[in-house]
Amino acid sequence: MKGIQVRRVLGCFPLLLGLLFFSTHAISQSSVDDIHVAPRVPAKAVSAAPESADAPLKSHTPAIKKDVQLVLVPVTITDDRDRLVTGLDKENFQVFEGKQQQEIRHFSSEDAPVSLGIIFDVSGSMTDKMERAKEAVMEFCRSANPQDEFFMITFSDRPQIVTHFTDHVEDVQNKLAFSIPKGRTALLDAIYLGMSEMRQAQRHKKALLIISDGGDNHSRYTESEINSLVKEGDVMIYGIGIYDRNFPTQEEALGPQLLSDIAEETGGRAFTIENPNDLPDVAGKIGMQIRNQYVLGYRPEKPPKDGKWHKIKVKIRPPKGLPRLQVYSKTGYYAAAE
Repeated sequence: MKGIQVRRVLGCFPLLLGLLFFSTHAISQSSVDDIHVAPRVPAKAVSAAPESADAPLKSHTPAIKKDVQLVLVPVTITDDRDRLVTGLDKENFQVFEGKQQQEIRHFSSEDAPVSLGIIFDVSGSMTDKMERAKEAVMEFCRSANPQDEFFMITFSDRPQIVTHFTDHVEDVQNKLAFSIPKGRTALLDAIYLGMSEMRQAQRHKKALLIISDGGDNHSRYTESEINSLVKEGDVMIYGIGIYDRNFPTQEEALGPQLLSDIAEETGGRAFTIENPNDLPDVAGKIGMQIRNQYVLGYRPEKPPKDGKWHKIKVKIRPPKGLPRLQVYSKTGYYAAAE
């Protein structure tokens, strides 16, 4: 294995792929630095929701089951200093479905365009954080792949789609400029609406970025319902939570764990910050996480049709000389029923 190079990377965020039939996604986190390992062989390549806040949100939606032939698992690797590790080869990975190791038939570390939804908190408590939060979104969008597409949802008492999918970043930026904080925090309803809008996505890779400063205190959906929805949605979720050191309400105290639990189900991650000035930097890190992924694909020996949740575990066999590595990937997928 060739030597390790540590390089400075800039926050941006195109993406890689998620091709062929049905995929299960995964992901991770990063820092401003990453580690590149030169590989021995180069890598080769929900039910409908309302479009506006005026329509009623539907509850208790059934899980979407998929007839799985090829399972695709995006994976992010970091070292013990939270730096991205790139340049690994297929032989460095192992994939398990349940306890059964799977043959990796597809391996890639390429970038690919992404369908991205931005879910932006405009509740009253965001008043003194709004400008830096807007800057974070703009920085995130400016560094995107030209082939990416975006939509944006704002939420306070209820969620609202302010921009449907567009490949013009300025459309998102212009709408963002008119966001005025007021009202309470219907975070779970906003996630539901975001998952519904993702059904219109034109890219194979899909991700949601949530920026909020509190827990949910005004949604019709429950955390359990949203967790079920995101587990079968093939959409990676990332969150930036802006929280004060002393939480004034119980909902805000529960906010960090709520956002983290939802993100980790999808292979994403939630970041917690106290200083709004850190927002643009964290947004850049999330962009790098989405961008620097491996995609592992396998075919189940007997494609399941039992309608059940099938657990996935990715393990790493690091090259000599590397420290212990951390793996971030989606935890499983729902199979179709007979």
